[in-house]
Amino acid sequence: MVINATTSAATPAETADTAALNRIVDATIARYHLPGIAVGVIENGKIVYTRTAGETVAGSGEKITPQTLFKIASNSKAMTTALLGRLVDQGKLRWDDPVTTYLPQFRMHDPWVTANMRVADLLTHSSGLPEGGGDLMLWPEPNAFTRADIIHALRYIEPGYSFRSQYQYDNLLYVVAGEVAAAAGGAPYETLMRREVFKPLGLDRCQVGSWNRDAVGNVAQPHYRHDGRNVPMQEDGATIPAITSAPAGGIRCDLTDMLVWARNWLVPTPAQLQWLSWPQRTTLQAPHMLIPVSTQRRQWDNTHVMAYGYGWRMADIDGAWAVWHTGTLGGMYSMLALLPDRQSGFVFMINGEAEDARTVLGEVLMKHFTAPQERRGVAWYADALDEQAKQRPASASAPDTSARQPVGPAELAAFTGIYRDPWLGEAAVCPRGGQVRFAAKKSPRLAGTVMRLGTRYFVHWDEDGVDPDAWMDFRTPGEGPTTLRMAKLDPQGDFSSDYEDLRFERVGYCP
Repeated sequence: MVINATTSAATPAETADTAALNRIVDATIARYHLPGIAVGVIENGKIVYTRTAGETVAGSGEKITPQTLFKIASNSKAMTTALLGRLVDQGKLRWDDPVTTYLPQFRMHDPWVTANMRVADLLTHSSGLPEGGGDLMLWPEPNAFTRADIIHALRYIEPGYSFRSQYQYDNLLYVVAGEVAAAAGGAPYETLMRREVFKPLGLDRCQVGSWNRDAVGNVAQPHYRHDGRNVPMQEDGATIPAITSAPAGGIRCDLTDMLVWARNWLVPTPAQLQWLSWPQRTTLQAPHMLIPVSTQRRQWDNTHVMAYGYGWRMADIDGAWAVWHTGTLGGMYSMLALLPDRQSGFVFMINGEAEDARTVLGEVLMKHFTAPQERRGVAWYADALDEQAKQRPASASAPDTSARQPVGPAELAAFTGIYRDPWLGEAAVCPRGGQVRFAAKKSPRLAGTVMRLGTRYFVHWDEDGVDPDAWMDFRTPGEGPTTLRMAKLDPQGDFSSDYEDLRFERVGYCP
């Protein structure tokens, strides 16, 4: 079934304080020098504000429009769980089914966890995997890891805590969830997403899998900040390839479709309730795993409880119940937030490095609904984040690497060779051109030059978009192979750069 397009209601009603919302967006763009943004606000079930600004590629002159595609990153997770909910409604899947019912080859590090892992456990970030565990098989893209590789590799990733005992965000199990959907639905994940989610909801421009950039058109590219400018990074070629990470964070949508998606949750039509039943909607957005409430959330939002559902976060904010998710990929940030009891919410997507911008804009837009009397604007929250950064101890910040020196082959001769990690696979630490180079076999962008900083070694990645750099600690025990352990230079670096979970052992020598 195709739901009537009039449900998208893309034309804003004349009820919002448009000038105030414009000031919020303008202030965010100015404070954080954003290359491009698309914003939409819903009140009482109606779209009351849309705004686009900036360019798809900085300096190109190609303006962001409501039809510009952005990477929605981890906002893809809610689409994956909606697909699973469809399969539950169709009787093809149950939330309490063991994962091995659909994927007999699935193994976690602990055999008991393998036997007891339910489909629902894939979705709540409480599996025992360390935060971001194994994400180096997903990012940086492109790489050669398949979904089958990920399912096989999970058995080698050591748990960071006991099963179902706490919340630690992961991405790999959403990739597994996509494969569960494929097994239960009898078609590849991408086919099911288009057939069971995009088509019935009329999400006409959302893309997953392989597609043609020029045929689809109007695609925002990610950016990073360099020397005070927004610089495009990892720009798309003519053909967008299918990616392993799609169920966890690989879908792209435009503002118009994201507002359709949001209104489907806030004010579902009879046809949309036929698409996904109330019991499944309630299950997806119900608390399933508690999340610790940070001091900042208590102070800013008067939050008492926070939890994760299936692909959604939720908390009380100023006495209102909020359901939301964010999306983060290199050079792309997004947020979708719902206030179900008020049939209100907002969505925005940014094509630049914008972690603080997302935090600030999300907070100010949320206060538009939950605490308009506070009158704290973009500057207040941005200044508060800046002050927090200043208060961090030196040990919590990246070291100054300006004194780094490339390491010569003779200095590192005792440690060069071919290393292997059980899940990331092989990496070479070998002389080349008078230096020592690190290169991961299945992840070509994990390549860089080994440097010395004081008495420690680290790898400085070749590409600016691969971040952060990684410490390298070699050890040769009295017996056994030489080992290599790694860690982020910047303790605040993205948890998906999970170098700390690698367990390299030398298995051979350089050619």
